[in-house]
Formats: sequence, C-alpha cells, structure tokens
Amino acid sequence: MLHRVKKEHDINRDKYIGVGGHFLYGESPDECLCREVFEETGLTLLRYRARGIVTFVYGEDVVEYMHLYTADEWQGELKECDEGDLMWVDKDRVCDLPVWEGDKVFFRLLQEDAPFFSLKLVYTPDDRLALCRLNGETIEL
Repeated sequence: MLHRVKKEHDINRDKYIGVGGHFLYGESPDECLCREVFEETGLTLLRYRARGIVTFVYGEDVVEYMHLYTADEWQGELKECDEGDLMWVDKDRVCDLPVWEGDKVFFRLLQEDAPFFSLKLVYTPDDRLALCRLNGETIEL
C-alpha cells in the first residue's frame, strides 16, 4: 500500500491507496500498470491479473476510471517513493487503515476472488460516499 503523505494538495492526502497512476499517450492498461508499478516501487511485475474497473466520481469536476489489478509474482527491490510511504499490509488489515470508503468495497471483492466487476463510486466534495453501484446495481451504504 502507498500512504500518501508527500504531496501537497493531494486528493488522497493521508489515505492509503494502491500504487498506480495515469496513462501516457498510447498506453494500454497493462502497459500503464507495469510502468507505474515500476516507477513507484522499483518492482517489475511478472504475473498479474485484471480484476475490475472502477468509475470514481468526486465532487463536480473529477471523474477517473481505475483499472484494478492484482499481482502475485514480481522481481526487484522495493525503493523509496516520492508520492508517499510504501508498505506491505496484510490483506485482512487493509480496511483498518484510512482508505476511501468505497475502496473497502473493491478490497472485499478482491478478497472474495469475485469475477471481473464494474464498480461506480460517487463522492461528495467532503469525501462522503454518496453512491455505490456494483455491476449496475446500487449497493446500500
């Protein structure tokens, strides 16, 4: 997990998130994944799997589409990250950390080995989860 503590004016400030980032021109989701993981961690992914896609809506002007992957084989040495502090966290303890409320939904789906899913998370500007839809069905908050 990446504890986002190093950047000012960071929407993820003080939260724990998975590593990742934005696409470069022409990149596929897999290429973006491998580049971002290497840039942020120093690790080269050897085996990974696409698990879902999340539509993240925040306030009136932020919409991001997150491609979720898990990896179970890599090589390299963990390095210092300029976006925050990297740490290995037991899967059962992730939701005890300060994470986005909606992240708890996809972490649970990943833990349950759910089939590929589409998740929509809508947040208010004060970070409150206002809507959660899994594969088109609203989940009660």
